[in-house]
Amino acid sequence: MIGLGRKRETGSRTPSRQARRVLIIKLGALGDFIQALAAARIIREYHVGARITLLTTPVFEALAKASPYFDIVETDGRERDPQAVAQMLQRLRSVKYDMVYDLQTNGRTSNYFQGLRPWPPDWSGVAPGCSHPQTNPERETMHTLDRLADQLFEAGILEQRTIGDAPLPDLSWVRMSQRDPPRLQPAYFGLKPPYGLIIPGASAHRPDKRWPAERYGELATKILERGVTPAILGHHDEKEAAAAILRVEPRAKNLVSRTDLFQVAALAERAAFCVGNDTGPMHIAAAAGSPCVVLFSSDSDPDRVCPRGRGGVMAIMAESLAAMTVAQVEQAIGNVGGFRALASA
Repeated sequence: MIGLGRKRETGSRTPSRQARRVLIIKLGALGDFIQALAAARIIREYHVGARITLLTTPVFEALAKASPYFDIVETDGRERDPQAVAQMLQRLRSVKYDMVYDLQTNGRTSNYFQGLRPWPPDWSGVAPGCSHPQTNPERETMHTLDRLADQLFEAGILEQRTIGDAPLPDLSWVRMSQRDPPRLQPAYFGLKPPYGLIIPGASAHRPDKRWPAERYGELATKILERGVTPAILGHHDEKEAAAAILRVEPRAKNLVSRTDLFQVAALAERAAFCVGNDTGPMHIAAAAGSPCVVLFSSDSDPDRVCPRGRGGVMAIMAESLAAMTVAQVEQAIGNVGGFRALASA
């Protein structure tokens, strides 16, 4: 196994546990945000009693506010207007943060660090000149969770670990954060266990990441034959995919455009399994603890981006998803334990 961290540089500073004002920056896509919650938990546990602010984007505001990791959530992290950016930097400067964890680590957020000069706060990230740089030359080839863990190791707040053993995101708090209302119950959607979730979407500009919707329809029939109700989840952009699935298997439950992030997590937590493409909601499903099967073409590298979760995740690959068979996917669901409860019933 490859160690996450090399020996820390002599004289490197460890973030003070007495830091009172801590900022976490995480923008990015849904899957990246969900995975970053694992790092946020470590930061929260290290900085006991600190006021922790998250700088993110509006789509993640509600989930972030409900989480146990942040005291304040601000959503202007992707401002493009120069005046708005200047105002944001002025606000960040006025707070006088003791420590900043840049979990986005891109050019935009490195520019935030430069914008806070000449007296920037202590900063974990990749910005030139920051106090706690992530210097691992392999960071760009790591799985997202391993890269985040390595960053926190280099910052001095996480013990050395090995690749593949990074802390996992955990959404088990979601239902209780909302007091488990009816809207988070399967019955709210006309579902009763056992059911499995089908997540047929992916980035609109990356069609190679999508298994043909008709195959999901054939899989839905196989799932029904196992005594499990298939339920289709997705954004409104997945309406066409859902329609194609329903043409093949009209008994599937169509929940496309009917769920928010809280509901996706709550449904996944109780699902027998989740199956879908390389897309953000699969990271929610894995973090909620559902057994997951994720379909990959050569357009993505599962070693870097596959969801991880305590319920077990299996990635299956084909050079082209058009070549992946229904039988392969059905077998993978069985291998990850998706039909285990039925077999023992």
